[in-house]
Amino acid sequence: MIETPKNPAIKADNQQDDPQAGRVPPFFRSGNGYDSGEEAWRLIGIMAEFAIATERLRHIAPAVSIFGSARLPPDHPYYKKTEIIARKLSNAGFSVVSGGGPGIMEAANRGAFVGRSPAVGLNILLPHEQKSNGYQNISVNFRYFFARKMMFVRFASAYVVLPGGFGTLDELTECMTLVQTGKARRIPIILVGGEFWRGFLDWVRGPMVDGGMIAREELEILQVIEEPDDIVKAIFDFYEVSGFRPTPEEREKMLNL
Repeated sequence: MIETPKNPAIKADNQQDDPQAGRVPPFFRSGNGYDSGEEAWRLIGIMAEFAIATERLRHIAPAVSIFGSARLPPDHPYYKKTEIIARKLSNAGFSVVSGGGPGIMEAANRGAFVGRSPAVGLNILLPHEQKSNGYQNISVNFRYFFARKMMFVRFASAYVVLPGGFGTLDELTECMTLVQTGKARRIPIILVGGEFWRGFLDWVRGPMVDGGMIAREELEILQVIEEPDDIVKAIFDFYEVSGFRPTPEEREKMLNL
């Protein structure tokens, strides 16, 4: 039987009776354990990423974050549609924020790059498909995923979500959760590609709502819109009364994400 190593920071009751009790396991002596201080230094790195990104992005509002697959080629219909959406948003005065990589992210930056407002790339190095695209007016590099994810939310006046994989679903459901729980202000969440999202929406409206896991009215935060002009109009219509600038209460929410 293999015994689980005990944390050397915790003093055993019978330490004085056990000649082995004061020894630190090799794992902890190697600098890989909790006593190495490595976590504290990583926290400083995370804080630095937050500070640098916030400074670089503080002038981009109003902005729209666009999510979608990194694997779609430039000749794919969703790539082309994303490019049009981003260009129209940029010309309408919105900075367009993407993950800075290929596929839908590249299409979003590419469309905004030729528009009036900045194309913003929040770049992160991944082992496989992620590499920075060349259509970024403002580029911010991240090492830590969650610092990057907060910046998508922190400056967004709307989310536009195209078909994608696990990363896209992660971003979508995180945005929905933050709005649902009141940790982020209520903003438009627009799905593009109704046929792609049909199964997801049917599942949410079925087992999740019918099972009492979410309320049906909570789905009102989602819209399915296909036409680029209609997407721009829907965002403007949403802010027609309140304006794009967050209220003091909404700013407080964003500071306490």
